[in-house]
Amino acid sequence: MPKYIFISGGVISGLGKGITSASIGLLLKSSGHKVVPIKCENYLNIDAGTINPIEHGDVFLCEDGTEADMDIGSYEKFLDQNMSRGNFITIGQIYKYVIDKERRFEYDGEDVEAIPHVTDEILRRIDKVIKDQGGEIGLIELGGTVGEYQNALYYEAARMLSFRKPGDVLHIHVSYVPNPQHLGEPKTKPAQLSVRTLNSLGIQPDILIARSHKPLDKRRKERLSLFCNLMEEDVMTSYDVSSVYEIPLILHKQNLAARILLKLNIKHIQPQLNEWNKFVEKVQVKKNKKIRIAIVGKYFATGEYQLRDSYAALFDAIDHASWAHNIESEVDWIDAEKVEKEGIEKFIQKVDGIIVPIGWGERGAEGMIQAASYAREHKIPYLGLCYGMQLAAISFARDVLGLHKANTEENDPNTPDPIIHIIPAQKEIIERRAYGGTMRLGAWEAIIKQGSFADEIYSSHDGYIKPEKFLISERHRHRYEFNDEYTQPFEKEGMHISARSKVEGLAEIIELTKDKHPFYIGIQGHPEYKSRPLKPHPLFLEFITACVKSM
Repeated sequence: MPKYIFISGGVISGLGKGITSASIGLLLKSSGHKVVPIKCENYLNIDAGTINPIEHGDVFLCEDGTEADMDIGSYEKFLDQNMSRGNFITIGQIYKYVIDKERRFEYDGEDVEAIPHVTDEILRRIDKVIKDQGGEIGLIELGGTVGEYQNALYYEAARMLSFRKPGDVLHIHVSYVPNPQHLGEPKTKPAQLSVRTLNSLGIQPDILIARSHKPLDKRRKERLSLFCNLMEEDVMTSYDVSSVYEIPLILHKQNLAARILLKLNIKHIQPQLNEWNKFVEKVQVKKNKKIRIAIVGKYFATGEYQLRDSYAALFDAIDHASWAHNIESEVDWIDAEKVEKEGIEKFIQKVDGIIVPIGWGERGAEGMIQAASYAREHKIPYLGLCYGMQLAAISFARDVLGLHKANTEENDPNTPDPIIHIIPAQKEIIERRAYGGTMRLGAWEAIIKQGSFADEIYSSHDGYIKPEKFLISERHRHRYEFNDEYTQPFEKEGMHISARSKVEGLAEIIELTKDKHPFYIGIQGHPEYKSRPLKPHPLFLEFITACVKSM
């Protein structure tokens, strides 16, 4: 029978509950246990695909096409295992399933209620994914914070499971211990109240992880132990660090895995963390060189603030590749809308590389096209991701082929030169406004052109290409494609298609030859979603190398 660990949060959102869950997963996996992480989200969306990234952060894309919360990405990176549809639950999925089932008269005329029908469906899904993935321990992260009405049914389901399977369920609560500047000492009352709220839902945490600015002292741990009904060794601290990848090691020093396994009556084996330790040392070591990368995107601004989470996977991929090269990468966040109004020269002074990432729609697109042109004309290493590939193609058509009104049908349906056009299968979907989960999603294989720059990059890194078939695989999330009617003039002027999808023959990678540009690559897929801390993606590794050479 599987064991269950529920991880809840208190006081404020954004505490790092996802990183904590991923860290626990890493520790347990490193102890030899098969862990299945699950994220329970509160919103009524079926998935995260239709949510503005400014609203809820970067949508993480799985191999099977699931558009999920970015915590799913943290699980993939820390555990080095792919997540899928079953690992991501939203309350919208649950309600839809229960209502559809009621409409089919599958409840035999019962009144369908939140309890037990919704809670039972939550638990059914948790059990199903643990079983389907051969799990020994289910690691269930409850979205939001304790006390919110939106997630009350998740907590009730967790309480019910604790009652049904005593000894097999563990509750870990992550709460905040602030250190107000005017007081000069950490205050435990917010965490105490958070645990008290959890108690009111019928749940007593087995372990408390206190998020704080600095490590908690013995006095604070004693207070939390006393007022939260916990043994002192079950009160742990997770404090601010320069890299989130240090968190598993911080928790390991406090014997977290040992405490969890003891409480679940599972034999404890010391976690094997040698590789992770070496990686963290590489992150922390003083870097030999520093490069500057400009990301010209459209999802940075939120009011008067800038939001890193909108491109979380991209920032992670840059970090992974930079650390592998012992390079420090400083990133300039450039708002594409401002570039449209004021010109690219004002925002790009001295950069060693330019990235244009994912995006949709007309807003900011011309600014991103300017960035693609600037990188090409000034021989600055350029990496275009999805929309960044499409806009690089439009830039080339306008500047080099002289097609001054070239565009994507997404932004100008009447353009005389639709360099980027809608996938035929998507046209009817758009007309029906069926946007959720209807794009070209998930992992798609492509045949890479032998002798191309892309071939050279992928072939030089183990595990990213099937040499006998010249196949690569990247995750996709888009509706529009490069228009093959323009292939010949593009190729004639030096912009080559170096990979095509195995099934449809669609353009997957475009590149300028190395005699024309040191590094100019656009890819329709999303390599950033496949980057792992211990295995950076080849495109990012080689992009960083090119940036260093351009210094």
